[in-house]
Amino acid sequence: MGGGLLIAIAVTGHMDLTEASVPLVRRALREFLGPHAEEGITGLSCLAGGADSLFAEAVLALGGRLVAVIPARDYRDLQVGAEQAETFDRLLGAAAEVLVLGHDSAGGQAYEDANRELVRRAHRLVAVWDGETSTARGGTATAVAAARRAGLPVDVVWPAGARRETRGCASET
Repeated sequence: MGGGLLIAIAVTGHMDLTEASVPLVRRALREFLGPHAEEGITGLSCLAGGADSLFAEAVLALGGRLVAVIPARDYRDLQVGAEQAETFDRLLGAAAEVLVLGHDSAGGQAYEDANRELVRRAHRLVAVWDGETSTARGGTATAVAAARRAGLPVDVVWPAGARRETRGCASET
């Protein structure tokens, strides 16, 4: 990591990537982040499964600083499935800073507030997003819209061949 100023990059993205999409997205995120590694990266992530975790892993692999923005006190218990728990715990432990928002329970308002915090702290937002619009509170499409309204540069990463398991998942679209 170089001696320049750190660039703060936040992530939003789909949780329901197909198994075949994971290496495609991982590679695309590393390619996106690579040019920023010399100046130093602070990556902001809610550490959800899918895009958030892949981004956090890429930030750490490039020597960056990870900031975990946790939407609610019960986020891990309610939203992190058994298959994701080990990754979540590892990334949380590797974070240079952990911010747990004041919500008791995870849900739409907590996710919207987490998105606002990501946008507030970031210089740009990377969206692992298939471009599908949705009005789901705190989802990928609404995070992208909020960042654009705030004037934050948004970089969409959706590599050729990437797919989602489901459409219209209430907690993440």
